[in-house]
Amino acid sequence: MKGILIAAGRGQRLMPLTGDVPKCYAEIGGRRILDWCVEALGHAGCGEIVFVGGYRMGQVQADYPRFRFVRNAEWERNNILLSLFAAEREMAGGFVSSYADILYTPEAAARLVRHPGDIVLLVDTDWRARYRPRTQHPESDGEKVRLYRDRVTEIGRRIPPDEAPAEFTGVAKFTCCHPDAVSLAKVAVARRCPVIVHRLPICVPVLPVPL
Repeated sequence: MKGILIAAGRGQRLMPLTGDVPKCYAEIGGRRILDWCVEALGHAGCGEIVFVGGYRMGQVQADYPRFRFVRNAEWERNNILLSLFAAEREMAGGFVSSYADILYTPEAAARLVRHPGDIVLLVDTDWRARYRPRTQHPESDGEKVRLYRDRVTEIGRRIPPDEAPAEFTGVAKFTCCHPDAVSLAKVAVARRCPVIVHRLPICVPVLPVPL
């Protein structure tokens, strides 16, 4: 199974750290966030990495020649989901998609991949506690989810925090390119509405990453 890293945007919230480098180059614990992601994905069996880039992608190409690269030429005008669709040709055979500016443990990634579901989302059920010390990323910006038992039923920033028992971490497993899921997501983007999913399995991550 391959890993698809979504990293086209500039990452304005990380300025000035992203003034002259990609946002995934910001360092946590003495390492680039990108390296944390690659390590976690590798632990889960995703040794093949596809990098969807835009802002300063050439720098990543020079530093990580073993990656395969897909350019989102419209990165300044579109969003994360459309960045993922730029790599649609890489989706055959299954993949794990991940934002490239987040931290999650190798154990969480492995748990995600081991889950028997065809489409599985990694969510954080302790998300509100992690937001309390933040000053530039309020709860209203979180990609919140509604749950029904152990299934995700809706993902969206417009969900009130009090109605969101978890937040989507930005990491998901697809054992195949599910046509219904892809079509549904494209409609959601076109209509600028939340993504309503049909009870996708969840997998609760173990956070934070030990540094």
